[in-house]
Amino acid sequence: MSTATSNQTGIETDLQEQARRHLWMHFSRMGGYSETSEIPIITRGEGAYVYDDHGKRYLDGLSGLFCVNAGHGRTELAEAAARQGAELDFFVIWSYAHPRAIELATKIASLAPGDLNRVFFTSGGGEAVESALKLARNYHRMRGNGQKAKHIAREVAYHGTTLGALSATGVTDLRSQFEPLAPGGCHVPNTNIYRWPEDREPVWAADAIEERILFEGPETVSAVILEPVQNAGGCFVPPDGYFQRVREICDKYDVLLISDEVICAWGRLGHFFGCERFDYQPDIITSAKALTSAYIPMGAMIASDKVAEPFMEGTSSFAHGFTFAGHPIAAAVALANIEIFEREDLCGHVRANEGGFREMLESLRDIPIVGDVRGAGYFQAIELVKDQGTKQSFNDEESEKLLRGFLSGALYERGLICRADDRGDPVIQFSPPLICGPEQFEEIHDVLRPVLTEASQMMRN
Repeated sequence: MSTATSNQTGIETDLQEQARRHLWMHFSRMGGYSETSEIPIITRGEGAYVYDDHGKRYLDGLSGLFCVNAGHGRTELAEAAARQGAELDFFVIWSYAHPRAIELATKIASLAPGDLNRVFFTSGGGEAVESALKLARNYHRMRGNGQKAKHIAREVAYHGTTLGALSATGVTDLRSQFEPLAPGGCHVPNTNIYRWPEDREPVWAADAIEERILFEGPETVSAVILEPVQNAGGCFVPPDGYFQRVREICDKYDVLLISDEVICAWGRLGHFFGCERFDYQPDIITSAKALTSAYIPMGAMIASDKVAEPFMEGTSSFAHGFTFAGHPIAAAVALANIEIFEREDLCGHVRANEGGFREMLESLRDIPIVGDVRGAGYFQAIELVKDQGTKQSFNDEESEKLLRGFLSGALYERGLICRADDRGDPVIQFSPPLICGPEQFEEIHDVLRPVLTEASQMMRN
Protein backbone atom coordinates (compact mmCIF):
# COMPACT_ATOMS: atom_id res chain seq x y z
CA MET A 1 0.00 0.00 0.00
CA SER A 2 1.36 3.43 -0.93
CA THR A 3 2.20 6.05 1.65
CA ALA A 4 0.51 9.39 1.24
CA THR A 5 2.44 12.64 1.14
CA SER A 6 1.00 16.12 1.51
CA ASN A 7 1.23 19.23 -0.61
CA GLN A 8 1.06 22.83 0.66
CA THR A 9 -2.71 22.70 1.14
CA GLY A 10 -2.51 19.49 3.15
CA ILE A 11 -4.12 17.44 0.39
CA GLU A 12 -2.57 14.01 -0.09
CA THR A 13 -0.74 14.06 -3.41
CA ASP A 14 -1.54 10.45 -4.21
CA LEU A 15 -5.32 10.73 -3.74
CA GLN A 16 -5.70 10.15 -7.48
CA GLU A 17 -3.76 6.91 -7.27
CA GLN A 18 -5.70 5.76 -4.22
CA ALA A 19 -9.04 6.64 -5.79
CA ARG A 20 -8.23 4.75 -8.99
CA ARG A 21 -7.10 1.73 -7.00
CA HIS A 22 -9.67 1.53 -4.21
CA LEU A 23 -12.72 3.78 -4.63
CA TRP A 24 -15.59 2.25 -6.59
CA MET A 25 -17.64 5.25 -7.63
CA HIS A 26 -21.34 4.91 -8.30
CA PHE A 27 -22.78 4.99 -11.85
CA SER A 28 -19.23 5.64 -13.10
CA ARG A 29 -17.22 4.22 -15.98
CA MET A 30 -14.18 3.37 -13.90
CA GLY A 31 -12.19 2.44 -17.00
CA GLY A 32 -12.37 6.05 -18.16
CA TYR A 33 -9.94 7.26 -15.53
CA SER A 34 -6.20 7.02 -16.07
CA GLU A 35 -2.96 8.85 -15.38
CA THR A 36 -3.98 11.41 -18.00
CA SER A 37 -7.67 11.56 -17.04
CA GLU A 38 -8.09 12.64 -13.44
CA ILE A 39 -10.95 11.69 -11.16
CA PRO A 40 -12.56 14.97 -10.05
CA ILE A 41 -11.89 15.30 -6.31
CA ILE A 42 -14.01 17.88 -4.48
CA THR A 43 -12.48 18.93 -1.17
CA ARG A 44 -14.67 21.67 0.30
CA GLY A 45 -17.84 23.70 -0.23
CA GLU A 46 -19.12 27.16 0.58
CA GLY A 47 -22.55 28.52 -0.29
CA ALA A 48 -23.35 27.70 -3.92
CA TYR A 49 -19.76 26.69 -4.70
CA VAL A 50 -17.41 23.75 -4.26
CA TYR A 51 -13.63 23.53 -4.69
CA ASP A 52 -11.46 20.73 -6.04
CA ASP A 53 -8.09 19.48 -4.84
CA HIS A 54 -6.34 22.03 -7.08
CA GLY A 55 -8.22 24.90 -5.44
CA LYS A 56 -10.44 25.57 -8.47
CA ARG A 57 -13.95 26.85 -7.74
CA TYR A 58 -17.12 25.44 -9.34
CA LEU A 59 -20.71 26.60 -9.23
CA ASP A 60 -22.64 23.60 -7.94
CA GLY A 61 -25.53 23.76 -10.38
CA LEU A 62 -26.76 20.33 -9.29
CA SER A 63 -26.79 20.82 -5.50
CA GLY A 64 -24.57 17.76 -5.14
CA LEU A 65 -27.31 15.52 -6.55
CA PHE A 66 -30.49 17.58 -6.13
CA CYS A 67 -29.92 17.66 -2.37
CA VAL A 68 -27.67 20.39 -0.86
CA ASN A 69 -30.64 22.75 -0.91
CA ALA A 70 -29.52 25.04 1.93
CA GLY A 71 -26.08 25.41 0.35
CA HIS A 72 -22.63 24.21 1.36
CA GLY A 73 -20.67 25.13 4.47
CA ARG A 74 -23.51 25.59 6.95
CA THR A 75 -21.52 25.23 10.16
CA GLU A 76 -24.68 25.32 12.27
CA LEU A 77 -25.68 21.95 10.79
CA ALA A 78 -22.33 20.47 11.76
CA GLU A 79 -22.70 22.00 15.21
CA ALA A 80 -26.16 20.46 15.58
CA ALA A 81 -24.64 17.07 14.78
CA ALA A 82 -21.84 17.57 17.30
CA ARG A 83 -24.22 18.59 20.09
CA GLN A 84 -26.45 15.60 19.47
CA GLY A 85 -23.50 13.21 19.30
CA ALA A 86 -22.37 14.37 22.73
CA GLU A 87 -25.85 13.79 24.17
CA LEU A 88 -27.01 10.58 22.45
CA ASP A 89 -24.90 9.16 19.67
CA PHE A 90 -27.24 6.41 18.53
CA PHE A 91 -30.24 4.34 19.43
CA VAL A 92 -32.62 2.40 17.23
CA ILE A 93 -36.30 3.23 16.76
CA TRP A 94 -37.22 -0.44 16.75
CA SER A 95 -39.62 -0.58 19.72
CA TYR A 96 -37.88 2.47 21.24
CA ALA A 97 -37.97 6.20 20.59
CA HIS A 98 -35.65 9.11 21.25
CA PRO A 99 -36.38 12.86 21.46
CA ARG A 100 -34.96 13.98 18.11
CA ALA A 101 -36.86 11.34 16.10
CA ILE A 102 -40.08 12.32 17.88
CA GLU A 103 -39.49 16.02 17.34
CA LEU A 104 -38.57 15.59 13.67
CA ALA A 105 -41.56 13.34 12.95
CA THR A 106 -43.82 15.93 14.56
CA LYS A 107 -42.26 18.76 12.56
CA ILE A 108 -42.52 16.90 9.24
CA ALA A 109 -46.16 16.02 9.95
CA SER A 110 -46.90 19.68 10.66
CA LEU A 111 -45.50 20.64 7.23
CA ALA A 112 -46.93 17.78 5.18
CA PRO A 113 -50.29 18.36 3.47
CA GLY A 114 -53.60 16.87 4.55
CA ASP A 115 -53.58 13.92 6.94
CA LEU A 116 -50.01 12.81 6.17
CA ASN A 117 -49.20 12.47 9.86
CA ARG A 118 -47.16 9.26 10.18
CA VAL A 119 -43.43 9.49 9.49
CA PHE A 120 -41.42 6.31 8.88
CA PHE A 121 -37.71 7.13 8.73
CA THR A 122 -35.22 5.51 6.37
CA SER A 123 -31.54 5.98 5.55
CA GLY A 124 -32.13 7.41 2.06
CA GLY A 125 -34.40 7.83 -0.94
CA GLY A 126 -34.28 4.33 -2.40
CA GLU A 127 -35.18 2.93 1.01
CA ALA A 128 -38.09 5.39 1.28
CA VAL A 129 -39.45 4.17 -2.07
CA GLU A 130 -38.89 0.54 -1.09
CA SER A 131 -40.77 1.20 2.15
CA ALA A 132 -43.67 2.85 0.33
CA LEU A 133 -44.09 -0.02 -2.12
CA LYS A 134 -44.03 -2.55 0.70
CA LEU A 135 -46.44 -0.50 2.78
CA ALA A 136 -48.89 -0.25 -0.12
CA ARG A 137 -48.92 -4.03 -0.52
CA ASN A 138 -49.17 -4.61 3.21
CA TYR A 139 -51.96 -2.04 3.63
CA HIS A 140 -54.18 -3.79 1.10
CA ARG A 141 -53.39 -7.20 2.56
CA MET A 142 -54.35 -5.98 6.04
CA ARG A 143 -57.71 -4.95 4.59
CA GLY A 144 -58.34 -8.32 2.99
CA ASN A 145 -57.13 -7.42 -0.52
CA GLY A 146 -53.97 -9.47 -0.70
CA GLN A 147 -53.99 -9.67 -4.50
CA LYS A 148 -53.21 -5.95 -4.72
CA ALA A 149 -49.45 -6.30 -5.21
CA LYS A 150 -48.68 -4.44 -8.47
CA HIS A 151 -47.58 -0.84 -8.79
CA ILE A 152 -47.75 1.49 -11.75
CA ALA A 153 -44.97 3.94 -12.60
CA ARG A 154 -44.00 5.94 -15.67
CA GLU A 155 -41.68 5.18 -18.53
CA VAL A 156 -38.13 6.57 -18.14
CA ALA A 157 -38.85 7.43 -14.47
CA TYR A 158 -36.14 6.72 -11.90
CA HIS A 159 -37.25 5.58 -8.43
CA GLY A 160 -34.14 3.88 -7.02
CA THR A 161 -31.83 0.91 -7.39
CA THR A 162 -32.99 -1.66 -4.83
CA LEU A 163 -34.75 -4.56 -6.52
CA GLY A 164 -38.15 -3.33 -5.38
CA ALA A 165 -37.59 0.30 -6.32
CA LEU A 166 -35.94 -0.83 -9.56
CA SER A 167 -39.15 -2.57 -10.55
CA ALA A 168 -40.77 0.88 -10.49
CA THR A 169 -37.87 2.50 -12.33
CA GLY A 170 -38.68 2.83 -16.01
CA VAL A 171 -35.17 3.10 -17.46
CA THR A 172 -34.41 -0.05 -19.47
CA ASP A 173 -30.62 0.11 -19.20
CA LEU A 174 -30.79 0.33 -15.41
CA ARG A 175 -33.20 -2.60 -15.16
CA SER A 176 -32.04 -5.15 -17.71
CA GLN A 177 -28.69 -6.07 -16.17
CA PHE A 178 -30.33 -6.98 -12.84
CA GLU A 179 -33.32 -8.98 -14.07
CA PRO A 180 -35.35 -10.79 -12.92
CA LEU A 181 -36.60 -7.95 -10.76
CA ALA A 182 -39.10 -8.02 -7.93
CA PRO A 183 -42.45 -8.69 -9.62
CA GLY A 184 -45.26 -6.18 -9.87
CA GLY A 185 -43.85 -3.20 -11.75
CA CYS A 186 -46.02 -1.85 -14.59
CA HIS A 187 -45.35 1.26 -16.69
CA VAL A 188 -47.36 3.91 -18.50
CA PRO A 189 -46.42 6.94 -20.65
CA ASN A 190 -44.79 9.94 -18.99
CA THR A 191 -45.60 13.63 -19.47
CA ASN A 192 -42.95 14.60 -22.00
CA ILE A 193 -45.26 17.20 -23.51
CA TYR A 194 -42.54 18.37 -25.89
CA ARG A 195 -42.85 15.07 -27.75
CA TRP A 196 -46.66 14.94 -27.78
CA PRO A 197 -48.77 15.74 -30.87
CA GLU A 198 -50.24 19.25 -30.62
CA ASP A 199 -53.83 17.99 -30.51
CA ARG A 200 -53.29 15.49 -27.68
CA GLU A 201 -55.59 15.86 -24.68
CA PRO A 202 -53.79 17.32 -21.63
CA VAL A 203 -54.84 14.45 -19.33
CA TRP A 204 -54.09 11.73 -21.88
CA ALA A 205 -51.21 10.34 -19.82
CA ALA A 206 -53.40 10.25 -16.71
CA ASP A 207 -56.09 8.33 -18.57
CA ALA A 208 -53.39 5.85 -19.59
CA ILE A 209 -53.01 5.00 -15.89
CA GLU A 210 -56.67 4.03 -15.69
CA GLU A 211 -56.31 1.92 -18.82
CA ARG A 212 -53.36 0.09 -17.29
CA ILE A 213 -55.21 -0.50 -14.02
CA LEU A 214 -58.09 -2.02 -15.98
CA PHE A 215 -55.69 -4.11 -18.07
CA GLU A 216 -53.92 -5.50 -15.01
CA GLY A 217 -57.17 -5.86 -13.07
CA PRO A 218 -58.03 -3.31 -10.36
CA GLU A 219 -58.01 -6.09 -7.77
CA THR A 220 -54.26 -6.58 -8.42
CA VAL A 221 -52.98 -2.97 -8.32
CA SER A 222 -51.77 -1.56 -5.01
CA ALA A 223 -50.27 1.84 -5.90
CA VAL A 224 -49.37 4.42 -8.50
CA ILE A 225 -45.97 6.06 -7.92
CA LEU A 226 -45.19 9.38 -9.61
CA GLU A 227 -42.77 12.27 -9.14
CA PRO A 228 -44.31 15.77 -9.14
CA VAL A 229 -41.71 16.67 -11.79
CA GLN A 230 -40.14 13.58 -13.36
CA ASN A 231 -36.36 13.64 -13.08
CA ALA A 232 -35.13 11.08 -15.62
CA GLY A 233 -35.77 12.24 -19.15
CA GLY A 234 -35.26 15.83 -18.10
CA CYS A 235 -37.73 17.54 -15.73
CA PHE A 236 -41.06 16.48 -17.22
CA VAL A 237 -43.81 18.70 -15.76
CA PRO A 238 -47.44 17.59 -15.54
CA PRO A 239 -50.03 19.21 -17.81
CA ASP A 240 -52.93 21.06 -16.17
CA GLY A 241 -55.33 18.68 -14.47
CA TYR A 242 -53.00 15.68 -14.67
CA PHE A 243 -52.62 14.96 -10.98
CA GLN A 244 -56.24 15.77 -10.20
CA ARG A 245 -57.26 13.13 -12.75
CA VAL A 246 -54.75 10.63 -11.29
CA ARG A 247 -56.21 11.23 -7.83
CA GLU A 248 -59.70 10.50 -9.14
CA ILE A 249 -58.53 7.29 -10.79
CA CYS A 250 -56.75 6.07 -7.65
CA ASP A 251 -59.82 6.73 -5.51
CA LYS A 252 -62.07 4.98 -8.02
CA TYR A 253 -60.07 1.73 -7.96
CA ASP A 254 -58.85 1.75 -4.33
CA VAL A 255 -55.24 2.37 -5.38
CA LEU A 256 -52.79 4.36 -3.25
CA LEU A 257 -51.08 7.41 -4.76
CA ILE A 258 -47.38 7.65 -3.85
CA SER A 259 -45.74 11.01 -4.52
CA ASP A 260 -42.03 10.28 -4.94
CA GLU A 261 -40.46 13.50 -3.71
CA VAL A 262 -36.92 12.36 -3.02
CA ILE A 263 -35.92 15.27 -5.28
CA CYS A 264 -39.00 17.49 -5.35
CA ALA A 265 -39.54 17.99 -1.61
CA TRP A 266 -37.82 20.51 0.67
CA GLY A 267 -38.04 23.60 -1.49
CA ARG A 268 -36.86 22.34 -4.86
CA LEU A 269 -40.17 23.43 -6.46
CA GLY A 270 -40.74 26.39 -4.13
CA HIS A 271 -42.73 24.46 -1.51
CA PHE A 272 -41.84 22.09 1.29
CA PHE A 273 -43.48 19.34 -0.75
CA GLY A 274 -43.81 19.10 -4.51
CA CYS A 275 -47.41 17.94 -4.43
CA GLU A 276 -48.31 21.37 -3.05
CA ARG A 277 -46.94 22.96 -6.23
CA PHE A 278 -49.44 21.02 -8.34
CA ASP A 279 -52.28 20.92 -5.78
CA TYR A 280 -52.82 17.19 -5.25
CA GLN A 281 -53.11 15.08 -2.11
CA PRO A 282 -51.10 11.83 -2.09
CA ASP A 283 -51.55 8.92 0.31
CA ILE A 284 -47.78 8.54 0.79
CA ILE A 285 -44.82 10.85 0.19
CA THR A 286 -41.27 9.55 -0.15
CA SER A 287 -38.53 11.98 0.84
CA ALA A 288 -34.76 12.12 1.44
CA LYS A 289 -31.84 14.16 0.00
CA ALA A 290 -32.61 17.74 1.10
CA LEU A 291 -34.34 16.69 4.33
CA THR A 292 -30.90 17.30 5.85
CA SER A 293 -29.58 19.27 2.85
CA ALA A 294 -27.46 16.10 2.44
CA TYR A 295 -25.22 16.98 5.39
CA ILE A 296 -25.94 13.47 6.66
CA PRO A 297 -27.90 10.60 5.07
CA MET A 298 -31.59 10.44 5.95
CA GLY A 299 -34.91 9.67 4.31
CA ALA A 300 -38.55 9.42 5.28
CA MET A 301 -41.78 7.85 4.11
CA ILE A 302 -44.75 9.97 5.17
CA ALA A 303 -48.06 8.13 5.28
CA SER A 304 -51.63 9.29 5.72
CA ASP A 305 -53.62 8.40 8.81
CA LYS A 306 -55.79 6.21 6.58
CA VAL A 307 -52.85 4.15 5.37
CA ALA A 308 -51.29 3.88 8.83
CA GLU A 309 -54.52 2.97 10.64
CA PRO A 310 -54.46 -0.84 10.09
CA PHE A 311 -51.01 -1.00 11.75
CA MET A 312 -51.95 1.01 14.83
CA GLU A 313 -54.18 -1.52 16.59
CA GLY A 314 -53.76 -4.74 18.56
CA THR A 315 -50.82 -6.95 17.64
CA SER A 316 -50.37 -5.55 14.12
CA SER A 317 -47.06 -4.11 12.96
CA PHE A 318 -45.34 -3.07 9.75
CA ALA A 319 -42.52 -5.64 9.77
CA HIS A 320 -39.96 -3.48 8.02
CA GLY A 321 -37.13 -1.19 9.05
CA PHE A 322 -33.49 -0.10 8.86
CA THR A 323 -30.86 0.01 11.57
CA PHE A 324 -29.90 3.65 11.05
CA ALA A 325 -33.38 5.04 10.32
CA GLY A 326 -34.24 8.00 12.52
CA HIS A 327 -30.62 8.25 13.68
CA PRO A 328 -30.39 10.85 16.48
CA ILE A 329 -27.61 12.82 14.78
CA ALA A 330 -29.37 12.80 11.40
CA ALA A 331 -32.63 13.88 13.04
CA ALA A 332 -30.88 16.74 14.83
CA VAL A 333 -29.36 17.92 11.55
CA ALA A 334 -32.73 17.68 9.79
CA LEU A 335 -34.39 19.80 12.49
CA ALA A 336 -31.67 22.43 12.18
CA ASN A 337 -31.97 22.31 8.37
CA ILE A 338 -35.73 22.89 8.47
CA GLU A 339 -35.15 25.78 10.86
CA ILE A 340 -32.88 27.38 8.24
CA PHE A 341 -35.56 26.88 5.58
CA GLU A 342 -38.15 28.62 7.72
CA ARG A 343 -35.89 31.40 9.04
CA GLU A 344 -34.57 32.33 5.58
CA ASP A 345 -37.80 31.48 3.73
CA LEU A 346 -35.94 29.44 1.13
CA CYS A 347 -39.20 28.24 -0.43
CA GLY A 348 -40.29 31.84 -0.92
CA HIS A 349 -36.86 32.67 -2.32
CA VAL A 350 -37.29 29.99 -4.98
CA ARG A 351 -40.75 31.23 -5.92
CA ALA A 352 -39.47 34.81 -6.15
CA ASN A 353 -36.47 33.93 -8.32
CA GLU A 354 -37.51 30.97 -10.46
CA GLY A 355 -38.82 33.32 -13.15
CA GLY A 356 -35.37 34.83 -13.59
CA PHE A 357 -33.77 31.40 -13.64
CA ARG A 358 -36.16 30.20 -16.30
CA GLU A 359 -35.81 33.40 -18.33
CA MET A 360 -32.04 32.91 -18.43
CA LEU A 361 -32.43 29.37 -19.77
CA GLU A 362 -35.09 30.45 -22.27
CA SER A 363 -32.66 33.06 -23.64
CA LEU A 364 -30.54 30.20 -25.00
CA ARG A 365 -33.21 29.08 -27.48
CA ASP A 366 -31.45 30.94 -30.29
CA ILE A 367 -28.71 28.29 -30.17
CA PRO A 368 -29.69 25.64 -32.77
CA ILE A 369 -29.02 22.67 -30.47
CA VAL A 370 -31.49 23.89 -27.81
CA GLY A 371 -34.81 22.15 -28.40
CA ASP A 372 -36.86 22.57 -25.25
CA VAL A 373 -36.59 24.28 -21.87
CA ARG A 374 -38.78 22.86 -19.11
CA GLY A 375 -39.12 22.30 -15.39
CA ALA A 376 -40.40 24.02 -12.26
CA GLY A 377 -38.81 25.94 -9.42
CA TYR A 378 -35.08 25.34 -9.18
CA PHE A 379 -35.39 22.10 -11.15
CA GLN A 380 -34.95 22.82 -14.85
CA ALA A 381 -33.68 21.09 -17.99
CA ILE A 382 -32.66 21.85 -21.56
CA GLU A 383 -33.36 19.14 -24.15
CA LEU A 384 -30.81 19.03 -26.96
CA VAL A 385 -31.85 18.29 -30.56
CA LYS A 386 -30.37 17.95 -34.03
CA ASP A 387 -33.10 20.08 -35.55
CA GLN A 388 -35.28 22.59 -33.70
CA GLY A 389 -37.99 22.59 -36.35
CA THR A 390 -38.55 18.84 -36.53
CA LYS A 391 -37.43 18.11 -32.93
CA GLN A 392 -35.21 15.37 -34.33
CA SER A 393 -33.09 13.88 -31.56
CA PHE A 394 -29.59 12.42 -31.62
CA ASN A 395 -28.97 8.70 -32.04
CA ASP A 396 -27.05 6.75 -29.40
CA GLU A 397 -23.65 7.28 -31.02
CA GLU A 398 -24.24 11.00 -31.48
CA SER A 399 -25.54 11.35 -27.93
CA GLU A 400 -22.43 9.63 -26.59
CA LYS A 401 -20.21 12.03 -28.54
CA LEU A 402 -22.21 15.07 -27.46
CA LEU A 403 -22.73 14.37 -23.76
CA ARG A 404 -19.75 12.31 -22.62
CA GLY A 405 -17.36 13.21 -25.39
CA PHE A 406 -17.79 16.96 -25.04
CA LEU A 407 -20.44 18.60 -22.85
CA SER A 408 -19.76 16.99 -19.46
CA GLY A 409 -16.06 17.82 -19.61
CA ALA A 410 -16.47 21.26 -21.19
CA LEU A 411 -18.98 22.46 -18.60
CA TYR A 412 -16.84 21.18 -15.75
CA GLU A 413 -13.69 22.74 -17.17
CA ARG A 414 -15.45 26.09 -17.28
CA GLY A 415 -16.47 25.81 -13.64
CA LEU A 416 -20.07 24.58 -13.80
CA ILE A 417 -21.34 21.35 -12.30
CA CYS A 418 -24.63 20.21 -13.81
CA ARG A 419 -25.95 16.99 -15.34
CA ALA A 420 -25.69 15.86 -18.94
CA ASP A 421 -28.04 12.89 -19.16
CA ASP A 422 -29.45 10.60 -21.85
CA ARG A 423 -31.71 8.22 -19.97
CA GLY A 424 -34.32 9.61 -22.34
CA ASP A 425 -33.44 12.11 -25.05
CA PRO A 426 -30.25 14.11 -24.35
CA VAL A 427 -30.70 16.82 -21.72
CA ILE A 428 -28.74 19.08 -19.42
CA GLN A 429 -30.27 19.43 -15.96
CA PHE A 430 -29.94 22.14 -13.35
CA SER A 431 -30.88 22.14 -9.68
CA PRO A 432 -28.81 24.81 -7.96
CA PRO A 433 -28.87 25.37 -4.18
CA LEU A 434 -31.96 27.29 -3.15
CA ILE A 435 -29.83 30.20 -1.94
CA CYS A 436 -28.88 31.04 -5.54
CA GLY A 437 -30.11 34.16 -7.29
CA PRO A 438 -29.45 36.42 -10.30
CA GLU A 439 -25.68 36.44 -9.79
CA GLN A 440 -25.45 32.66 -10.05
CA PHE A 441 -27.93 32.56 -12.94
CA GLU A 442 -25.67 34.92 -14.86
CA GLU A 443 -22.68 32.70 -14.13
CA ILE A 444 -24.57 29.67 -15.44
CA HIS A 445 -25.52 31.56 -18.59
CA ASP A 446 -21.96 32.71 -19.19
CA VAL A 447 -20.80 29.10 -19.19
CA LEU A 448 -23.74 27.59 -21.05
CA ARG A 449 -23.87 29.97 -24.03
CA PRO A 450 -20.34 29.41 -25.39
CA VAL A 451 -20.35 25.69 -24.55
CA LEU A 452 -23.72 25.02 -26.21
CA THR A 453 -22.74 27.15 -29.20
CA GLU A 454 -19.57 25.12 -29.63
CA ALA A 455 -21.52 21.87 -29.19
CA SER A 456 -24.03 22.94 -31.83
CA GLN A 457 -21.27 23.69 -34.32
CA MET A 458 -19.49 20.43 -33.50
CA MET A 459 -22.58 18.31 -34.09
CA ARG A 460 -23.21 19.94 -37.47
CA ASN A 461 -19.77 18.93 -38.76
